Amino acid sequence: MADYPRIPSFKTTESFCSHLREINLDLELDDAILAAPESPLAQPVEYHGRRIGNRWCILPMEGWDCLPDGAPSELTRRRWLNFAASGAKLLFGCEACAVMESGRSNTRQLMITPATMPLLAQLRKDMVKLHAEKFGTADDLYIGLQLTHSGRYSHPHDDAKLESVTAYEHPLLDEKFHNSAANVVSDAEVKNIVRHFIEAAGLAKEAGFDFVDIKMAHGYLGHEFLSAFTRPGEYGGSFENRTRFFREIVEGIKREVPGIDLGMRFSIFDCLPFEKGADKVGKPMERNGIGVGNYKYAFGGDGTGLGCDLTEPIRFLELARSLGVELICTTICSPYYNPHFQRPAYYPVSDGYLPPEEPIIGAARQINAVAQLKKHFENTGMLFIGAGYTCLQEYLTQVGQAAVRAGKTDFVGIGRMVLAYPELPADTLAGCPLNCRRICRTFGDCTTAPRSGMVSGCYPLDEFYKCRPECERVKEVKRKIRES
Repeated sequence: MADYPRIPSFKTTESFCSHLREINLDLELDDAILAAPESPLAQPVEYHGRRIGNRWCILPMEGWDCLPDGAPSELTRRRWLNFAASGAKLLFGCEACAVMESGRSNTRQLMITPATMPLLAQLRKDMVKLHAEKFGTADDLYIGLQLTHSGRYSHPHDDAKLESVTAYEHPLLDEKFHNSAANVVSDAEVKNIVRHFIEAAGLAKEAGFDFVDIKMAHGYLGHEFLSAFTRPGEYGGSFENRTRFFREIVEGIKREVPGIDLGMRFSIFDCLPFEKGADKVGKPMERNGIGVGNYKYAFGGDGTGLGCDLTEPIRFLELARSLGVELICTTICSPYYNPHFQRPAYYPVSDGYLPPEEPIIGAARQINAVAQLKKHFENTGMLFIGAGYTCLQEYLTQVGQAAVRAGKTDFVGIGRMVLAYPELPADTLAGCPLNCRRICRTFGDCTTAPRSGMVSGCYPLDEFYKCRPECERVKEVKRKIRES
């Protein structure tokens, strides 16, 4: 582990704030966790004629645990029902759901088809029923389904065999993931993928979901098109062309699937890919003059490869708003090539690197980027979900409260944390003390497991996963990493 102070070492809010001052980090937090109704996180919000009951949001996550045909398994059901019982009122997409076989990130990724739709419909009904039983009503619960094509990270037939579908040739990512010009998708196939997104949205509506989330994040195909500056033809080059994939999906859904709301998971900006250095700490990839100070492939980047320029992201969000997409679940960069930006953690995953910066710096970077977008779109009706909070651990809720109160975000999104401690939103709103034994410490097992071909889950803290045979296999993978 990198030599950064761990969150549990700060025994009081003041000691944590003192550390923030020492490292000159702009991160506001409340003095204490507040219960409902005083908590900013307890406040409802109106959206497109619906009432969303509080400001907690569950972020979409892949479990690598669906059935071979893409239907939800019992493990999938358990995870989703935990989301419903969490106390959060916004379930943003629940899971990354592939719109077609070629877009599956693994052989057990969720997929929506005419065959799997009835099982998803039943699962959604069971979530609503459980939530109503636990919290008195589900009228203010808002559930979506995330639609995606994994693009460069597709493994549809064999978890060990990458079958990439890329938007353009990228000199660094092609090297990192062994891609070539042969992987670049044709314009004709792009139109076929768009068609699958539209049909998937129709199935999601039939299944009863309130909205679909169009995934434009993390280096997956939709996000990669936004940086297709060097791609020729109608899907690359100009801003109009680079956003065509998104526009055609949204316009098609609005035309053919009226009545379903649209949201978007969106990487606000991108950065250089990183790789493990000799000291196991992440460092920027630099090849043939491409690297820090000269990187032209980042959507929302400032040209240095490490900073951001929000001019185009704001322009893209203005486009989204004009199309009626006003629920924006934010993130940055990609877990595949610069995870310390996207998913700040104190421990590396199996194929990762030690963080080159203190993880709470990464959390603050995301919070402050979302704050800039919120300020630009103030009083427009557009709602933003913040991410990157999990690494704040005991202080997650206090930082989230302050961010919502200050208008820096509309919702606080949690992903890894809800795998370890699904009751966190309900506990905090009820004024219960935090169960510190369940707080996610960013050990990374929920990612190490799927990267090693196993189902995802919180193996260190969830008793259910501790008892599964994969738990020992995960420990063995981590042991080999430590010894290497």
